[in-house]
Amino acid sequence: MERVLKDDAIQEKGERARMASFVGAMAIADLVKTTLGPKGMDKILQSTGRGRSVTVTNDGATILKSLHIDNPAAKVLVDISKVQDDEVGDGTTSVVVLAGELLREAEKLVNMKIHPMTIIAGYRMAAECARNALLKRTMDNKDNTDKFRSDLMNIAMTTLSSKILSQDKEYFAELAVDAVLRLKGSTNLESIQILKKPGGSLKDSFLDEGFILDKKIGLGQPKRIENANILVANTAMDTDKVKIYGARVRVDSMAKVADIEAAEKQKMREKVQKIIGHGINCFVNRQLIYNFPEELFADAGILAVEHADFEGIERLALVTGGDIASTFDNPESVKLGHCKLIEEIMIGEDRLIHFSGVAMGQACTIVLRGASEHVLDEAERSLHDALCVLSQTVTDTRVIYGGGWPEMVMSKEVDELARKTPGKKSHAIDAFSRALQAIPTIIADNAGLDSAELISQLRAEHHKVNSTAGIDVISGGLGDMQKRGICEAFKVKQAIVLSATEAAEMILRVDEIITCAPRRREDRM
Repeated sequence: MERVLKDDAIQEKGERARMASFVGAMAIADLVKTTLGPKGMDKILQSTGRGRSVTVTNDGATILKSLHIDNPAAKVLVDISKVQDDEVGDGTTSVVVLAGELLREAEKLVNMKIHPMTIIAGYRMAAECARNALLKRTMDNKDNTDKFRSDLMNIAMTTLSSKILSQDKEYFAELAVDAVLRLKGSTNLESIQILKKPGGSLKDSFLDEGFILDKKIGLGQPKRIENANILVANTAMDTDKVKIYGARVRVDSMAKVADIEAAEKQKMREKVQKIIGHGINCFVNRQLIYNFPEELFADAGILAVEHADFEGIERLALVTGGDIASTFDNPESVKLGHCKLIEEIMIGEDRLIHFSGVAMGQACTIVLRGASEHVLDEAERSLHDALCVLSQTVTDTRVIYGGGWPEMVMSKEVDELARKTPGKKSHAIDAFSRALQAIPTIIADNAGLDSAELISQLRAEHHKVNSTAGIDVISGGLGDMQKRGICEAFKVKQAIVLSATEAAEMILRVDEIITCAPRRREDRM
């Protein structure tokens, strides 16, 4: 038999290929499984790069993004968790765990000699049925603002309860809900800025209306400006001295050098005059501003800020409604930013510049305080998840209960579908229902509860009409999700079920893995 592939290429067929995909995907699911639920544990990720930076997190997407994975099927799961993170922000762990469970069930079915296509067809029917079961039970309070706000609070508290912020979840839920409601329905989180300042405790974090730039105000410049016109720029303000390194100038006397310097200064002075000609009283530059132009700005009573980081500048331009300029020849075409008040504030030991009354009313800054950088990073990730979920819920206002309730509702409906469906597909539908029950099982396991006992009790509860029972990890038994106020966004759950099903389906279709031969380096002798 002639070989088609190169010598080092590896080809795995049929059973072996399928085994490799299943094992890889299940290993990834088992890795993040322990971070699920309110009692989930964190992982420490240590990079091998310079500085060996350490991340402490229990956010599924963050953990999976940091892994270097060789198994192709595992990469599919990493991908769905990334998409889940970008799309709805939360449920990154659940989606991977559910896909892993679906594959675990599929493996048993394949061993029973059921064709993967039959399994896929069954999974499709089951996913559709599960989604409809949830749709029937959603609540929608968008017409009643008070009720809707309490829904949002509950969703934020549920999201935060599995994160580092769970101790102060009411406080942070309040922050997140206030910030999102200011957006008035847009899902663009750009205008919510999160500033991290080490020091203090997490409880000292606060929401500030307006925009805070992490810079100090220069010497001899006004510390407070009212009704500011702001020019945001990205331009070089450091050419008032001859740069010795790059320039070669031949002169026959020292007086000529002085002339050159005077010319450079004059050039700078003209540039500053052009900038002042825009009628501004605040100039924010991304690059450095030398002493001479800074002096000129101070004389004109203009606040000049140098080295504002790029993200800060983009956001400042967006928030104050200005453009980022780099040439100043025609002032009429440059759009200036506006705000009511610029002043210097202190947070902890640091001085920062505070812009309040900005043109874009929905802008705000959340200042996070905490014991260390790691705590702050994790707090930012948790808060970002909450903000994403809330902004999605404001656009799609349907809400469901949490705590393993949705999985049991779906599982019950899917079970009934399996009993009605003739043929081998019913095995696959049954398997889907078992996979759904795995999520409440894992939540209970992570909390150290007796999962088999709890899930059977929960299943019995759900056979009553319109039950709202779920797992209450705090008391260690079943709880009424309606009374406990444990809610989730419908959009998140729907995304979890559909993405997990599609990912499992994709891995099930595999029957051959071909690994290319590595490229050889030619010996250059």
